[in-house]
Amino acid sequence: MSLNWKYQESFAGRHIGPETPEVKQMLSTLGVTSLDAFIESAVPPAIRSQEPLRLPAGRGENEVLAQLEAIAAKNQVFRSFIGMGYSDTHVPNVILRNIFQNPGWYTQYTPYQAEIAQGRLEALLNFQTMVTDLTGMEVANASLLDEGTAAAEAMALAMHAKGDGTGGAFFVSDSCHPQTVDVVRTRAIPLGVEVVVGDHRTVDLAQKKFFGALVQYPATDGVVHDYRAFGEKVHAAGGLFVVAADLLGLTLLTPPGEFGADAVVGSAQRFGVPLGYGGPHAAFFATKNAYTRVMPGRLIGVSEDAQGRPALRMALQTREQHIRREKATSNICTAQVLLAVMAGMYAVYHGPEGLKAIAERVHGLTVVLSRGLAKLGFKPKHDQFFDTLRVELTPPQVRGVLAAAEALKMNFRRIDEKTLGLALDETTRAKDVEDILAAFIQGANKSAAPVNLDEVAANLESPLAPELRRQSAYLTHPVFNRYHSETEMLRYVRRLEAKDLSLTHSMIPLGSCTMKLNATAEMIPVTWPQFSKLHPFAPTSQAAGYKVVFEQLEHALSQVTGFAGCSLQPNAGSQGEYAGLLVIRAYHQARGQGHRDVCLIPSSAHGTNPASAVMAGYRVVVTKCDENGNIDLADLRAKADEHKDKLAALMVTYPSTHGVFEEEIREICSTIHERGGQVYMDGANLNAQVGLTAPGLVGADVCHINLHKTFCIPHGGGGPGMGPICVAPHLVKFLPGHPVIQTGGAEAIGAISAAPWGSASILLISWMYVQMMGGEGLTQATKLAILNANYVAERLQPHYPVLYRGKRGRVAHECIVDLRPLKKTAGVEVEDVAKRLMDYGFHAPTVSFPVAGTLMIEPTESESKAELDRFCDAMIAIRQEIRDVEEGRAPKDNNVLKNAPHTARTLTAPEWNRPYTREQAVFPTAWVRDNKFWPSVGRLNNVLGDRKLVCSCPPIEDYDTPEQKVA
Repeated sequence: MSLNWKYQESFAGRHIGPETPEVKQMLSTLGVTSLDAFIESAVPPAIRSQEPLRLPAGRGENEVLAQLEAIAAKNQVFRSFIGMGYSDTHVPNVILRNIFQNPGWYTQYTPYQAEIAQGRLEALLNFQTMVTDLTGMEVANASLLDEGTAAAEAMALAMHAKGDGTGGAFFVSDSCHPQTVDVVRTRAIPLGVEVVVGDHRTVDLAQKKFFGALVQYPATDGVVHDYRAFGEKVHAAGGLFVVAADLLGLTLLTPPGEFGADAVVGSAQRFGVPLGYGGPHAAFFATKNAYTRVMPGRLIGVSEDAQGRPALRMALQTREQHIRREKATSNICTAQVLLAVMAGMYAVYHGPEGLKAIAERVHGLTVVLSRGLAKLGFKPKHDQFFDTLRVELTPPQVRGVLAAAEALKMNFRRIDEKTLGLALDETTRAKDVEDILAAFIQGANKSAAPVNLDEVAANLESPLAPELRRQSAYLTHPVFNRYHSETEMLRYVRRLEAKDLSLTHSMIPLGSCTMKLNATAEMIPVTWPQFSKLHPFAPTSQAAGYKVVFEQLEHALSQVTGFAGCSLQPNAGSQGEYAGLLVIRAYHQARGQGHRDVCLIPSSAHGTNPASAVMAGYRVVVTKCDENGNIDLADLRAKADEHKDKLAALMVTYPSTHGVFEEEIREICSTIHERGGQVYMDGANLNAQVGLTAPGLVGADVCHINLHKTFCIPHGGGGPGMGPICVAPHLVKFLPGHPVIQTGGAEAIGAISAAPWGSASILLISWMYVQMMGGEGLTQATKLAILNANYVAERLQPHYPVLYRGKRGRVAHECIVDLRPLKKTAGVEVEDVAKRLMDYGFHAPTVSFPVAGTLMIEPTESESKAELDRFCDAMIAIRQEIRDVEEGRAPKDNNVLKNAPHTARTLTAPEWNRPYTREQAVFPTAWVRDNKFWPSVGRLNNVLGDRKLVCSCPPIEDYDTPEQKVA
């Protein structure tokens, strides 16, 4: 027996679903003899790369984890007292293990199919209720990307609600966090909005037509202002009053809703979400009922199912930019669901009393620190504070204190050369306060003895003025007062998880969403303290490990896209689109071509494209697609010629949104370049390009990359995501900058995200994926993604027509099947098929996008042939059920499709008056019988949910059984 002592297990073989025998079987079904021959028939030769990816070979999981562990050791985790909207926190272990590290929570998809997403929807409703209670507002969304983005969205809401939708002035208090000010400025510039930064106490709001104002509560340097009078001034001037608030502080401070705020924004990070060097974190956005229908982001509401029982859903889904396109007021199409779930569960676990106790301890330690500093002769500037102090010194003292703090492995905030900021948090203890005081003694060359904390803490009272103290109750709903033991909390979390279908159950074949494996080895490092506990504004010398990861990932993404430079800052695909378009805008302005403002967008484009273009200050001109789903070249040329003097850009998705490799993509790009424009490539479908072609190769100038699609960051139930941009050489100098930590190019556009590298900690996932797959593995993954899609298309073609194919008869990484004829022959809608798939144990493909009445299917490379066959068998069986209706064996209005999905409650009801058996309803195949996933509610009444919004936890009496007590 010969022994292979050099054997090394391949991660690519674990990531890619089909094994060699299965690949051969699929190729045989498609009538080809080899994978390379198949790819030749599927990917146009004119766009194929002639060089392999210039990336190192893939390595095993343990080897790469060991390498990353060595890189992580380069980071230095100091105790952070920087603040600025980021606070260290304790992630409750029951939440850490059972949500953050649990694929049953992080591999779910956005809850568009509410019947199999009730657990996550309940968790998000908890989050919304938590936010409305603490802010004192009437309604809140299910999270946004970060505090800076949320503030920018509030400015846009105010512009549309109180202005004329364009231009005008927006006031921003100089006490706001600097990163928030910069993100707001970035958003304002292309909209023609003048951002006026100043002192809210002295500004004359009559000097301009202000449509709104933003303040920080508490301020960035810690002072707690009484904003009542200023809010009245804003309203008198005809504007909206926006408050960026600290959630933990609101357990003790008067909520903004009680002193006149129209919108309240902020970050929920300190509610049990790691710092992660900047993210991912869940921002919040709360407002008045009057602005519900123009509020950005997602909204979870209460409706009822087909049996009349309460059920949750995403309300007002038509508000999203996928529907409103260039009329949208925001391009946000995602959220930070996983992180919002964690923050909401943090509130559930601690309850109102626990949160208040944490806040009082933080506030109490801050008071002790203030007294100790005063005893040393460094009395903080402000008397009204919650957790942050401003201390003014001489420049030598500042330098000395910072040096002493560094020696004790502590980070303070240097506000300016004569001012320090000190922010305490949940993790701060008495020893930390003693060390801070010691740093001041040593750094300022004080001869004073160490401060005795027991002495300075005697008769400890809050210095907050009575009018600043909260009097109203919060978190009174039973869900926040029931699950405080770990046993109860564990069971609650598990009960919700069981209501949601995730990748732990079956494939999620969503076109354009690429729900592939999120390997455990990729996820493990995210919670390592060397990465998770770094403050985003810590000195970069303490983040040397992150620097290595960033540089290597930027290099890899540049290689994959064929571009020269990369920015990792955009923390969602929508933000990547926006950043890329702003880079193009800056390029034109730098060349004296700032008048170029027309953006051509094909009619098939993702809805985010036109929404992003409008946000970036462009006029959208839609170009036609032909009957095969390709861009109509004649119409494109005509529109490009018509607007050639003002043409700024074309936004194009490749392969197309219709799932086809367009043969003419090079000509399309040339058409734009010849008329002075730039080509922006939407990277949503990059999974069909990696290693075979590249945006830079086919002629694009910039693209964004959905790392939560192609590069394995999990969807997290609708977020987090990441949308880095890669650009051609002439655009590198315009890559996004940041006001606190230097990033970007020499002529950088403003900050896109609040943190310098966006959601930095989850970039580790993509880094791990690239390192383990290597260039060859990444290319093989692309080939198998295309093969799997074509295999599904081939199997379904006899039963459901495949709407679009390329010139060689192939699809790309996804296919669209046409269900529209079934409405005429059987009265069956695409939604009926989507809901019936739940009875077979599957999440529906993408419904009615980009073509109404169709399903867009993307299997990804991670699914085995056996799983593909189970899905295809389910679709074929459903087609037979439709045929039974067509041929009169089943009624049109009372059949397994119209009544789907079928719940356990329906199955076990005493009466069964349906013209099919119970077994047909819930066990349509043998596999389902052994692996049943039960939808927890029947089909949702969407019309009722939009007509009668209930967007926070309903009274518990509304639910008549323990199983249905949703929050």
